[in-house]
Amino acid sequence: MAVVLTGYIKVSRSERRVIQQHLAQHIQNTRQEAGCLAFEVNQSAEDDCVFTVFECFKDQAAFESHQARVKVSLWGEISRNAERVYSIETRDAATSVKAL
Repeated sequence: MAVVLTGYIKVSRSERRVIQQHLAQHIQNTRQEAGCLAFEVNQSAEDDCVFTVFECFKDQAAFESHQARVKVSLWGEISRNAERVYSIETRDAATSVKAL
C-alpha cells in the first residue's frame, strides 16, 4: 500500500523568500528518491505564505526514508519553523497517483 500525505505548510512572511528559493531543489531531490511516486508542492494563490503538499510513496519504508532525509537536509533546516498541517494515509498506489 502506498503512503499518501496531503495538506499544507505555512511559513512566515520573513521566511517565505528563502522557502521559494529552495523549493525547486527540494522537489527535485524528493522526486529522485527511491519509492517516490508523486511529489507536488504549490504556492497558494490566496495566501503566498501557504504551500499545498501532495506526496505519494510506494510504501511505508520509502515514506520513512524520505522523512529521515528531509530532517537532515537543507530544506529541513530552512523550513523548520513552518506550520505543518498534514493528513497521512495508506491507499492503493495506482489510485493515489491518478489523483494528480
